Amino acid sequence: MKYEGIVYRPPSEAYSLIIQVTIGCSHNKCSFCSMYKNKKFRIRKLEEIYEDLYEARAMYSHVERIFLADGDALVLSMENLRCILLKIKELFPECKRVTSYAAPGDILRKSVHEIRELKELGISMLYMGIESGSDTILKEIQKGVTSSQIIEAGKKIKGSGVKLSVTFISGIGGKYKWKENALESAKVISAIDPDYVGLLTLMVEKGTQIYENINCGKFELLPPEEVMLETRELVKKIHATNCVFRSNHASNYINLAGTLSKDRDNIIALIDSVLEGKHGYKPERFRAL
Repeated sequence: MKYEGIVYRPPSEAYSLIIQVTIGCSHNKCSFCSMYKNKKFRIRKLEEIYEDLYEARAMYSHVERIFLADGDALVLSMENLRCILLKIKELFPECKRVTSYAAPGDILRKSVHEIRELKELGISMLYMGIESGSDTILKEIQKGVTSSQIIEAGKKIKGSGVKLSVTFISGIGGKYKWKENALESAKVISAIDPDYVGLLTLMVEKGTQIYENINCGKFELLPPEEVMLETRELVKKIHATNCVFRSNHASNYINLAGTLSKDRDNIIALIDSVLEGKHGYKPERFRAL
């Protein structure tokens, strides 16, 4: 497999075969993200992708999951995605699911009909990084889309029948916008009603704009207690039908899990017990991306 640079994938894709269909991220401007800063974006040639697929088929006798990397596989044309997914069907008939990251802008450039076709070809779930539902914060972190565009993209995925997993970041609005981040993010989640919500906690890495903003006093990080207050407000305000909620990423101070809205009270009760000092926070040295 000819992987280029560090390859990232969602935690739930730990046992998936990873195939790079793009190198890097086509947007690559988010102020908090360093994942693809050392890569020059390009779409790989089909011949290169096929070569990886053939090599993987020769190497592995059974592959049930395939994840299409890097940052936004859905930036590819429908023609190329169709070719890749058909090749996966040919070489890996036992494969039960194909997934990828999906930037909101990439989703908006595809029709519901096209996304339904991708589902028929094997795409079973898409991961959309939303980060925040606040238009102010989205602009500050240079996400490149508005909350209304994010909602439109999310509803398009849901309307196609493809499962949708979205991620948000606690603390991304800093010390003075934590309530705005919680309330506006809850509105976006409620409007989309995704299948899964993953809540990370902001990790600051050197080389990012947010790191520079902290050093010059333009951005102030939330302490763990305020992260929990923000999380409590978020969970309290989400109205979803059957959404799996997870805040158990390596970046989180406390692990939380449940199904919204069924487990809302239990999650809030656990947060309250943390705020009352009955549980300790994960030490900073153990937090990671």
